[in-house]
Amino acid sequence: MTPARTSPPTDLPQLGLRERKKIKTRTAIRDATYALIEEQGYDATTIEQIAERAEVSPSTVFRYFPTKEDIVLTDEYDAVLLEELRSRPADEPWPDSLRYIMRKAVGLGADQEPEVTRLRSHLMVQVPAVRARMVESMAVTGKLLAEAVSARTGRPQDSLEVRVYTMSLIGGLAEISLYWAENDFQDDLTELLDRALDVIEHGLSPEIS
Repeated sequence: MTPARTSPPTDLPQLGLRERKKIKTRTAIRDATYALIEEQGYDATTIEQIAERAEVSPSTVFRYFPTKEDIVLTDEYDAVLLEELRSRPADEPWPDSLRYIMRKAVGLGADQEPEVTRLRSHLMVQVPAVRARMVESMAVTGKLLAEAVSARTGRPQDSLEVRVYTMSLIGGLAEISLYWAENDFQDDLTELLDRALDVIEHGLSPEIS
């Protein structure tokens, strides 16, 4: 199997040298981690091995990623997607804006980094520590998304409605990844996304046999 590789998103806004170096380092650490996991498995992969493969110190790995699970779960896309969500036309129906940006989020992984997306989803299913960390990280992503939801809907960011709606979206994305991996990646990710958004938007109706 060809080692999974990550790459910085190509549509990032123009960044300074310092930030570009940070992204390059994070990408090198993630590439090293995924390659080692494919070679020897998740549990056998240590931070020291990751640091050696990425040609950085263990302390540098920890400076960018507090845990090994964070290396697996994080990427550079959140800021790009949230900024694009904020820039959608003000008169565009909110469900349409949301579906557009969520489709793009799924597409970035499935199209640009298919091996990484599959490996990450597989680890979410197979490794309890990764799955537990995913739940924790969802809260952080949810707060970022809540800012955009608040701005678009006019509701307070810390309102119950915004918090419930936001975490429903984040949780839905996580369940899509788990369902996809549990079913051997046979389904189309975009179709799974549309099904999940339909449930969030319209509720769950009884299945007609």
